[in-house]
Amino acid sequence: MAEAATARPGRQLHWSFYLLGFALGGFFDGILLHQVLQWHHLLSGLEEARHDVRLLILADGLFHLLMYVLAAIGLVLLWRSRNAFASSSDRLTLACALIGFGAWHVADAILSHWVLGIHRVRMDVDNPLLWDLVWLAVFGLVPLVWGIALRRRIDTRSKGLMLSPAALTLGVLASAAVASMPPPGGGPVMVMFGPNVTPQAAFSATQALDAKILWTDPSQQLWALEVPSDTQATGFYALGAVLVSNNIVPLGCLDWFAAKA
Repeated sequence: MAEAATARPGRQLHWSFYLLGFALGGFFDGILLHQVLQWHHLLSGLEEARHDVRLLILADGLFHLLMYVLAAIGLVLLWRSRNAFASSSDRLTLACALIGFGAWHVADAILSHWVLGIHRVRMDVDNPLLWDLVWLAVFGLVPLVWGIALRRRIDTRSKGLMLSPAALTLGVLASAAVASMPPPGGGPVMVMFGPNVTPQAAFSATQALDAKILWTDPSQQLWALEVPSDTQATGFYALGAVLVSNNIVPLGCLDWFAAKA
């Protein structure tokens, strides 16, 4: 009984690192490919979604929401298994996080790129398969194999500190925050204006930043905009916006609550 009780926190600790590494892989993919490089959106491979920017933003938002959920589960498991830190090691944290990080990219390549075909790493090249394979090898197979090899060499008797779990947690939280920010250098964004901003003032704000209106909700507080590449979307904050993001999910929730208030 005592051994089973001891093993359970240990398994939870391992799974917390797996989930945090998996979520970190998803945030890394979304931030780098969706926001920074803008090589694709989640549904860029679907013809019916390719020209619907609002649908693309919504799908990206739901994708990041799933990563938030997985990260939250990992953090809960990490907290519940905090007593197992004493028998953990820094290598264990790194190994499990690498396995989770690599597993995300392997799953994404197999399911999203090849089975479902909802997007490829790069949509605008003649040979997308080459980019898929290189990305899979560098960010999927290398971390996964490295993590498995490191996991097998771990001495479970080694003592560890809370430094590595804390660093992993901070990395995931920082990535989650960055994932909700607008992409640098223009692109499609969602802008939530404050309740004191009139529709006319919101429209003037879009004109001031040369943004193209893609969609707006009936209250005209939530706007989908195409921002020029030489314009920083964060400039909307100075024009009455309360939140600017490439993620429609939190903005939609705020808009729903504002309508109910």
